[in-house]
Amino acid sequence: MSIIETVKAAVAAVAGKRANVRMEGTRAGVVLDTTGLDGAGRQALEQEVKAAAMQPGVEDVRVVLTAEKRERRILAVASGKGGVGKSTLSANLAIALARRGTKTGLVDADIYGPSQPRLMAAEGVKPVAQDGKLQPVPTRFGVSLLSMGQLVEPDKAIAWRGPMAAGALSQLVDGDWGATELLVLDLPPGTGDVQLTMVQKHRPAGAVIVSTPQDLALIDARRAIDLFAKAGVPIIGLVENMAGYCCPHCGSMSDPFGSGGAEAAAKELGIPFLGRVPLTIAIRTASDAGEPPAAGEGDSVFAPLAERIAGWLDGQA
Repeated sequence: MSIIETVKAAVAAVAGKRANVRMEGTRAGVVLDTTGLDGAGRQALEQEVKAAAMQPGVEDVRVVLTAEKRERRILAVASGKGGVGKSTLSANLAIALARRGTKTGLVDADIYGPSQPRLMAAEGVKPVAQDGKLQPVPTRFGVSLLSMGQLVEPDKAIAWRGPMAAGALSQLVDGDWGATELLVLDLPPGTGDVQLTMVQKHRPAGAVIVSTPQDLALIDARRAIDLFAKAGVPIIGLVENMAGYCCPHCGSMSDPFGSGGAEAAAKELGIPFLGRVPLTIAIRTASDAGEPPAAGEGDSVFAPLAERIAGWLDGQA
């Protein structure tokens, strides 16, 4: 076997079709496709390829990294009514998706009730504008953030009419997101101007609907689903939040908001049921403290949801 054949076989064993090998005398040149890998993944694969290419007769190995530029996509997280935990889910999904290696940004599009600065431990940090675009604020969770809550004074009411709120959403979404691959949009409840602007102008790749199990929340969730269906935005699935409460003292389970309603509604509507998020004091206290549970190594609630959503997005791509 010639040197070039030996090098190609060795490199293919670690990089598969990602690598294209050339030889110039005793120097091996490798063009390595690193699309979809984060910084650590790219570095690790580059080192493996260099080691594999250093076969007898090879004196030097040069590796060139390439990657396809992916179009930034938008994931809308929506609900028909307020108080169902949509913002908490949005923050934790963004973090869980980022931990999977997706360059993720979070837009707090709940213009009238922004809560992401508290959830993402970014209160008091204001974004700056450069060349007419807002610069997202990095957080310690690997997710960049833009929120109306970063642009107004704390505890001040945002008394804007619909067109002003819709314009504010556009400024947030059109910020300078750089290499961000996925924007998670935490939408306000309902089906008003902000939602209409979002589906018409920014066109999400898909929407996740959040509801509690109770009938009243599910009625409003159906309205949100209908809005996206009419706009041609695919529904990724339904998440049931506040699904069961385990007493920390006696260990017994109770269902203050009912049980299984969202799963039954998803089946009735013919959309996927993505899973449940329990009603726990731990999630509430961690969120209030700016410590989203998805950032911890022991997360078993939001990581599976992010896995299902990422699988859906990858399938669409």
